[in-house]
Amino acid sequence: MSDEPRPHRTAAVIPAAGRGVRLGPGAPKALRALGGTPMLIHAVRAMARSRAVSLVVVVAPSDGAAEVRNLLDEHPLPERTEVLVVPGGDTRQESVRAGLAALPPDVTSVLIHDAARPLVPVDTVDAVVEAVRDGAPAVVPALPLADTVKEVEPAGPGEPEPVVATPERARLRAVQTPQGFDLATLVKAHETIAVNGEGATDDAGMVERLGTTVVVVPGHEEAFKVTRPLDLVLAEAVLARRRATDAY
Repeated sequence: MSDEPRPHRTAAVIPAAGRGVRLGPGAPKALRALGGTPMLIHAVRAMARSRAVSLVVVVAPSDGAAEVRNLLDEHPLPERTEVLVVPGGDTRQESVRAGLAALPPDVTSVLIHDAARPLVPVDTVDAVVEAVRDGAPAVVPALPLADTVKEVEPAGPGEPEPVVATPERARLRAVQTPQGFDLATLVKAHETIAVNGEGATDDAGMVERLGTTVVVVPGHEEAFKVTRPLDLVLAEAVLARRRATDAY
């Protein structure tokens, strides 16, 4: 048996089975147009721009896998990048698991990326991949907070909420995606930790609960999440600026 280390192969999983309620009625959030192209296509291209990513797995709504496959076939992607489409589950955690289950056995590390972060620059993707390949079991891109954050005691809708703490802002970071993982570490987290509530949206949080260290690399202001209508306006502006400067 050879002692040679396994060659690195990195894949990206994009869970895109959600409805995106906060953007209002209409198509699922990942299929909303940005600059005339569905956000999901932008997100897949963002992963494919990294030469380290040779496979992208898109986890589609369970009843919409064929539609998503057709959509991908209509938009050009780098020839070096393979794209698979698999049906997702009822929760984000189930959808990520479906994406992980679709990975071939030679994949050693994986990126989990939000379809709603369509404009993440390739340098950010590469920084996450490099940190994982350098030995970090879990890596997240993140930015310092511009705003002071207050911890409150939640109250009813429209009710004033008492402040219970003001965390030290210098120690806080706003986390983005893609989050990168040693594949075996992330699979173990999904197999051993059942997450309820908000934690289910954060794969790195599941790894933390294993007692495994998660490290942060610098994120980027253009990797913001398109969740509300105003975010879509900002994303259109960023995309228009990129196109005007031939950077896209």
